[in-house]
Amino acid sequence: MQTNIVAFVLLLLTLLATPVLAATADLLKAKKEAEAKGYIFLTSHDEIVGMAKKEGKLRVDNRLNPPNYKPLISGFKEKYPFVTDISVEELQGQEAFRRYLLEIKAGQAKGDVVLVSLSVGGEYMPHMKKYDILGMANHSVLKIDPRMIHPVRRNVMGVLSTVTLVPYNKKLISEDKVPAKWEEFLKPEFKGKKFVVNISPSDVVPLVSAWSLEKTLDFCRKIAAQQPVWGSGSTSTTAVILSGEYPLLLSSTHNIVKRLMMKDPTGNFSYKIVEPVPTKIVDDATGVLDTADHPHVALLWLEFLASPEAQEIIDKYDPLSASVLSPNSAAAQLVRGKNLSALDWTYVDRFIEYRDKIIEAYGFPKADK
Repeated sequence: MQTNIVAFVLLLLTLLATPVLAATADLLKAKKEAEAKGYIFLTSHDEIVGMAKKEGKLRVDNRLNPPNYKPLISGFKEKYPFVTDISVEELQGQEAFRRYLLEIKAGQAKGDVVLVSLSVGGEYMPHMKKYDILGMANHSVLKIDPRMIHPVRRNVMGVLSTVTLVPYNKKLISEDKVPAKWEEFLKPEFKGKKFVVNISPSDVVPLVSAWSLEKTLDFCRKIAAQQPVWGSGSTSTTAVILSGEYPLLLSSTHNIVKRLMMKDPTGNFSYKIVEPVPTKIVDDATGVLDTADHPHVALLWLEFLASPEAQEIIDKYDPLSASVLSPNSAAAQLVRGKNLSALDWTYVDRFIEYRDKIIEAYGFPKADK
């Protein structure tokens, strides 16, 4: 009888240990594969936290709006109170990113984490520390949706998204007259300064995903032939629709439209969702800088940015710029059930190329003209 009990206990212990041993083996295999490709792979969250405790500080350079800083820092410190010193510096506009890139290349950058727009992000990526963020996410070492992480580079991720809408002024055009398909902008009644187009086509680039580059360029050439009113800047071109100067804008982003709607006392400023909905699944590239002094705290910060609580903060204070991959984000709710033209990591490296070709199709030789 006693022999049977001992045998049963040994069998039970073996069964309980088998999943743990298998998980450990998978982690060690993933670590070995990552290191063979030159990546750093940490096998436990506790290991990251333990190293972060020795660092205790963080320096973030990013393009989020300043109102985000205090609540994000507060939320992060609540999770990791041992990080006593966090500084966040705003980088806004291509000139600021260019200057910071020069500092990185010269080895003078002091940051740990950088979050940049895709319009300049490609040049930053070679300077990111080679953490296998994707591998660690796939094995739950880091709690990050793997879709937020570059599937090839593996060490950069995106926590922001943008959704393209068609803004209009109800005082100047009725909803039923607003195009329900992108091709309807090419109707004869919209020719001759009947709508506004932003010469910087970042909101239009995602159409390449659903349409192909050639179809998108053909559409943009035909848009130019409609003789629209040309404007510069997403916020300023959207604002002229709000003011009632023009009835209709080809495209703007969800966050800009919603922000301006809050400033509209008349209720005339509105928008239409046109399918396929151009959506930048990743509108940023963020990672740990290769020269980071506090790289393990930086990893925890990236994980935090992807968390539901941080995504909620970003939606509230940026506003409405949180990832469409975050289930409760404003963007995710807006496009749920819609047909998307989704610009994901597959297209990121060619974003600038597509943007410049569309500008040329519009008839402008350079983006800054």
